Amino acid sequence: MVKLCALTIILTAFIAVPAQKSEHYNSPLYAPKTYDPSQTTSNGLPEALQSIGIEQKLGDKLPMDAEFKNEDGRTVKLGDYFSKGNPVIVAFVYYECPMLCNQVLNGLTGSLKGINFDAGKDFDVLAISFDARENDKPDLAKNKKAAYVERYGRQGSENGWHFLTGAQASIDQVTKAAGFNYKWDEKSNQFAHAGGIMITTPDGKLARYLYGIDYAPKDLKFGLMESAESRVGNPAEQLLLYCYHYDPSTGKYGLAILNVIRLGAIATLIGMGAMALVFWRRNKRKAA
Repeated sequence: MVKLCALTIILTAFIAVPAQKSEHYNSPLYAPKTYDPSQTTSNGLPEALQSIGIEQKLGDKLPMDAEFKNEDGRTVKLGDYFSKGNPVIVAFVYYECPMLCNQVLNGLTGSLKGINFDAGKDFDVLAISFDARENDKPDLAKNKKAAYVERYGRQGSENGWHFLTGAQASIDQVTKAAGFNYKWDEKSNQFAHAGGIMITTPDGKLARYLYGIDYAPKDLKFGLMESAESRVGNPAEQLLLYCYHYDPSTGKYGLAILNVIRLGAIATLIGMGAMALVFWRRNKRKAA
């Protein structure tokens, strides 16, 4: 009986909240109203921000056949930058971005200056514009590269920094493969998107994701070292990502309590099953 009650309590963690009560509050300032399944409660985010973000696709490979233009206006394939046997840092930005993209590139450059690995020798940096309009403005990518090569300030780094533009089909191909979701916002007349970078293995597999605009040099260095050995995020790290969700409004990870409850329930069920098996075997031996 006790086991049955415990099992009932655990399984209730999986029951949807709307089934518990026929009323809900949108705000503590207003009276309750009858629950309508066709209505959704706003989470307070603007509509444009509700469909963007970065979905981790660890172990997936970027499309090596996707075609772009480099900073010199020459047509290239993504696979051309994965032929050195080095890991590659990928940043999805657009060059006329008024805010976040520059911060992503500035933060990346500052962090790279804090490690003793050199772009062009130990790794490459690939900045890919997700604004198809920039494919017809070759000087944008060229000027952007010159600015960041100068900012990085290491000899020979021009061979390790690459700035690409492309048609919408190629952009969609690579952003979907990387899990990078963005959306054009008519009200602000700019793209809504999240900030972050990806580190890939030498053959183009997504190995590490770093969010925000400020990346700890030691995290970047260890990510490059592991990716150079073709090591991809392990199941334990993916489990942590399941329990801790990145919040772009704070730039930090927050505990996803519902996921933790679900994992706890699963672990409890497994434990109960294991105990039942042990007791069954013990009783069977006594009966024999």
